Amino acid sequence: MSFSASVITLFPELFPGPLGASVIGRGMADGLWSLSATQLRDFAADRHRTVDDTPSGGGAGMVLKPDILAKAIDAVAQEGDPRPRILMSPRGKPLTQARVRELAAGPGAVIVCGRFEGIDQRVIEARQLEEISIGDYVLAGGEVAAMVLLEAVVRLIPGVLGAAESHADESFENGLLEYPQYTRPQVFEGREIPAVLTSGDHGKVEKWRRAESEALTRARRPDLLKGP
Repeated sequence: MSFSASVITLFPELFPGPLGASVIGRGMADGLWSLSATQLRDFAADRHRTVDDTPSGGGAGMVLKPDILAKAIDAVAQEGDPRPRILMSPRGKPLTQARVRELAAGPGAVIVCGRFEGIDQRVIEARQLEEISIGDYVLAGGEVAAMVLLEAVVRLIPGVLGAAESHADESFENGLLEYPQYTRPQVFEGREIPAVLTSGDHGKVEKWRRAESEALTRARRPDLLKGP
């Protein structure tokens, strides 16, 4: 069974967006994964298709209503649906490559895209939404964050990018940042490709790459070296 992603959003026209391009889009066309976008307003009961209300206790902005969102989630993920339910949220747990690998190995995901000041806490609890953040900043909505999550996941599905070994040396896959990459020409604006990379000695190349990865990680992301 292919990976199936269902997105609940106020802006379904944004999808697939970049997910429909390049190798990710070809993977979808080849049936390796699928994507559907559901309009949250379709589950509103009034003629104005209202999905939000003022926050209890006062304050600025609006909050997505729990009853409307619950109806949408229940319609998209019916009883027995094994897919995790995810809410893209700046207060969620940071998205990691480890979680990406777990999702890629599963049946798919139901992703809720928040808007306004957020969504009612009761529907988060009642529908067991896993809150995930893509970074320590705030976006206008969860749609772009959902695309980030899906691209990270879908590219790991067998057949989407090609050979499995193409993932092995990428940043975060082995707990380190990726080493520098080079290609022809041999000299670019006075800068040469490191001699070890054209030496033909694969052992030395591997040792050099490991050392570069460790140095970059130590300089830019020392937190990764501390372990869990």
